[in-house]
Amino acid sequence: MTKIISIHSFRGGTGKSNVTANLATLIARTGLRVGIVDTDIQSPGIHVPFGLDETKIKYTLNDYLWGRCAIEAATYDVSSIFATKKGWFSNNRGKIYLIPSSIKTGEISRILREGYDARLLNDGFRHLMQRLQLDYLFIDTHPGINEETLLSVIISDILLVILRPDKQDYQGTAVTIDVARKLEVPKMLLVVNKVLPSLNTPSLKQQIQESYKVPVAGVLPVCEEMFHLASSDIFSLRYPEHPWTKTISAIAQCLTDNPKPANPGFNFSRIAR
Repeated sequence: MTKIISIHSFRGGTGKSNVTANLATLIARTGLRVGIVDTDIQSPGIHVPFGLDETKIKYTLNDYLWGRCAIEAATYDVSSIFATKKGWFSNNRGKIYLIPSSIKTGEISRILREGYDARLLNDGFRHLMQRLQLDYLFIDTHPGINEETLLSVIISDILLVILRPDKQDYQGTAVTIDVARKLEVPKMLLVVNKVLPSLNTPSLKQQIQESYKVPVAGVLPVCEEMFHLASSDIFSLRYPEHPWTKTISAIAQCLTDNPKPANPGFNFSRIAR
């Protein structure tokens, strides 16, 4: 049974997509089948570190939502990108499938103007999980609180909230956690990203856990190598021994340590509460 993990932040610029790409890649490394859906349709970008540029993309999530194609047509097997990395996948079953959103201005404008049927999107999730026999499905959500994000959060087994050590992020994260609790999300975890080395990491982690009453799965430091890489590759592949990679590996372990749901499904009844 597929475990669904939504990666969310209240504000943009938290590094959410980069964290999602690295977590999915590390989990696929163990030989599992992992899907990623970029539902940040207004500002897509997770396709970039996977090397999936516009010339390689025929259909996107937008095409599926507008009825132009089946969800499979907008799904790309990006695991071959890592085939040259010696020992990357532990066996032939390890896969990463990516469903990107369109970066075309017209497509983004239409989403902003008309919105989309979030339930159709969730139907696509269910179909993909069954068709691709996914072990994990990562949903890279749009920042903030909206109907589409709420429906993605509702079906999730784990909600991973990314925040920075910033007062605006703190306030927005409090709102996100409150909403998630009302929606009865089975499990929540926090990840603090872009933390200066000068900060006391253990103290920061403890303060945030006590403030939100939610476990902090990891505290990721700001690092020069991340800026130099500029999303041109998966960081944990390029720098396997880096402290950032070790922390993201620990976060991945937190996600996979949790047992898969005994009765997963798409229970939309909670949205009415």
